[in-house]
Amino acid sequence: MNEQFERLMARVESLVTRIESVLPQPLQAPDWSASVAYRYRKRSSGHGSLEPVKHIGSMRLTDLKEIDDQKKKIQRNTEQFVSGKPANNVLLTGSRGTGKSSLIKACLNEYSARGLRLIEVDKADLTDLPDIVDVVSGLSEKFIVFCDDLSFDEGEPGYKALKSILDGSIAAATPNVLIYATSNRRHLLPEYMAENLTYTHTEDGEVHPGEVVEEKISLSERFGLWVSFYPFSQDEYLTIVAQWLSSFGVDQQAIDAARPASLVWALERSSCAAAAWPTSLLATTRAGIQAPEPP
Repeated sequence: MNEQFERLMARVESLVTRIESVLPQPLQAPDWSASVAYRYRKRSSGHGSLEPVKHIGSMRLTDLKEIDDQKKKIQRNTEQFVSGKPANNVLLTGSRGTGKSSLIKACLNEYSARGLRLIEVDKADLTDLPDIVDVVSGLSEKFIVFCDDLSFDEGEPGYKALKSILDGSIAAATPNVLIYATSNRRHLLPEYMAENLTYTHTEDGEVHPGEVVEEKISLSERFGLWVSFYPFSQDEYLTIVAQWLSSFGVDQQAIDAARPASLVWALERSSCAAAAWPTSLLATTRAGIQAPEPP
């Protein structure tokens, strides 16, 4: 009888262990000494974890050209943050490839020695933001929660989760956390012409925005600091190209010779966005592509 009971208990313990393995687990703090940047990953089992980023780009603020105004705003806000002074959640919006994400990564390299840390979170996982905030609250380090290329479709759960966090709960309970987000959409949600039909007009011409439009702009307005980025002119683009090639050790003569190939590279992408794709830009210009003859 005792032997049968022991076998039964062993099977029960095995079953409980299997059940516990598929149940959601509280988010555990990682080894904070492993890196200055982390990614939040959620597995198919529903378990989330903070994984250290082993290889961080060496980009510096001085490497970023032709976005001086934007750089000053972000750097001033980040300086305030790491100094323990009031700082804002930040929304960086504008044209693709103009340096939005690069600027945030450069700030991490600039201030990591003073305790700045970064946690990258995909928009699909924003519903877990409260858990992430709980894990880092109380630590001496300052954490930027980084959401890259942020935009929402109708009804996505991450929208309301982020909106709730931005409403002030972070500032009140966890002064060591800010959200920096980049987006190509200023209001983060798609906007449709039909929504303008909800506008009404009074006899004196006053316009009252409809509730649908109000809801769509409410999230972006909860960021304390908006920073806009604009397409580069050709001269600005070539200045940035020269900076990138110089950082890769290309000499000035080769940089000057690469100008036609750099323009071809931009034309192929219908953009003068040089802040992104530095490696492919280097490969293209070194390949010696010749610009087409002018008509």
